[in-house]
Amino acid sequence: MQRTLTALLGRRCVVLNRRSFQRNFAQSATARERSLNYPRFDIQPEKHGKWITAKDLQKYQPLEKGKKAEDDLVTLTGRIISKRESSAKLIFYDIMQNGEPVQVVASRGRFNGSADEFADKNRDMCRGDIASAFTGVPGKTKHGQLSVFVTKEMQVLTPCLQDIPRTGLKDPEKRFRARHLDLLVNEDSSKILRARSKIIKFIRDFLDKRDFLEVETPILSGKAGGASARPFETHAHALDMDMQLRIAPELYLKQLVIGGIDRVFEIGKQFRNEGIDADHNPEFTTCEFYQAYGNLESLMNDTEIMLSEMASAVCGSDQITTKSGQEINFRGPFQRINVIDRLSSELGTSLEFLESEDALTQLTSLCQQKGIVLTAPVTLGRVLDKLISEFIEPECLQPTFLYNHPLALSPLAKDAIDEKGRAVAARFELFVCGKEIVNAYEELNDPKEQRKRFRQQLQDRQDGDLEAPLPDIDFCDALEYALPPTAGWGMGIDRVVQLMTGATHIREVLAFPVMRPNSHANARH
Repeated sequence: MQRTLTALLGRRCVVLNRRSFQRNFAQSATARERSLNYPRFDIQPEKHGKWITAKDLQKYQPLEKGKKAEDDLVTLTGRIISKRESSAKLIFYDIMQNGEPVQVVASRGRFNGSADEFADKNRDMCRGDIASAFTGVPGKTKHGQLSVFVTKEMQVLTPCLQDIPRTGLKDPEKRFRARHLDLLVNEDSSKILRARSKIIKFIRDFLDKRDFLEVETPILSGKAGGASARPFETHAHALDMDMQLRIAPELYLKQLVIGGIDRVFEIGKQFRNEGIDADHNPEFTTCEFYQAYGNLESLMNDTEIMLSEMASAVCGSDQITTKSGQEINFRGPFQRINVIDRLSSELGTSLEFLESEDALTQLTSLCQQKGIVLTAPVTLGRVLDKLISEFIEPECLQPTFLYNHPLALSPLAKDAIDEKGRAVAARFELFVCGKEIVNAYEELNDPKEQRKRFRQQLQDRQDGDLEAPLPDIDFCDALEYALPPTAGWGMGIDRVVQLMTGATHIREVLAFPVMRPNSHANARH
């Protein structure tokens, strides 16, 4: 019996109580009957007029109330999001087309067909059906609503076989597992993805206007470098070698600068086999650019201009309000915090010992005195990063540049001497709402010093820091061909989209975030 029902339904059977089973069987049987016809989309101008979009329809806004453009035959397609029967002879449809709603009016008096045909056509039209082809004339109702008034054709091109919820999905698990359904019922989800596209286009245009060349570098390589993170690993059978997904494109991009491409950028995916939370996803998107003969001041200036113009383009103003009510002002100049000075103040010491051999011992002792809990592996870079997150990052609600980092935090950055004669990294980070948005520095171009720092990273890895990358000898060899003084800049695009749209979780700004397998779905299979 169950096998017979499965064949009739054409879908997976679910064990239900008797009443819900009968209801679902009736709905599925009706849906199957309606699903037998999936016609091609074949618009013929002589028969259907001009196929128009919701945007095209706006040119008829000057029409007066109750007037129609009787000489303009048009066809409108989209998904039926609502159907309202004023009477058997007058039915209103709301059609969604690429995020734009349009009203369609089907009246028996204007329809070029029999009464039975009119009734049959409208009976077939159901909420959720997609690409329903309505052929008629544009005009306005007596209340002034811009609409398409059906005169010739009404056709379902793709029936919807499932019931679309009338209210938005709230359960995050359901939303992100059925992203198609989430987009259909939650308007904000679609708005966020459209804003993401707009932001990426803005960044690309911003750099293109400044003569940067966009490139694509390998996602798969023998070793992942350019950042401290744990990579995903795989195996290439054709080469019989282990490979890794990239954690950053930095080393490849700098080799292009060595090769004579003075301004280069890449927008692409990075992969880090680390934790998942509101700000982190194993697969994420960044923009990195490298500019020969640039410096930190020029990068800070460009960052202020970019974010101010981006906020204006995406949000309508360079001042935005977060969902928590915090006012964020992207109008430069941004405030600045000297990292070493602030840490020295918080810890009550000058931190002059950071260049000594026992720097880690002294720093961990200070942390114990301050009650700061450290987790393994305990390396100098990790402890300094912990201190920054503890004392400085929470203060960075407004756009804030952190600069003058200790050298141990920046193995790929040039060193510099600050105004107090201390050795610091030529680097800055931009934080907004306590989150890192941009990381930038003047690139280390001394091959001997780079090899030395790579050896220190290897030592950290041997001491248990699995995020410390393996040395990239090929990159060091490339540096011997002379990397010009270069400024490098990286932005986490997902976080910027969160910031500009008010999304509180990174999953909101990804079309398909990483999710655990659906155990219920696996069980059904």
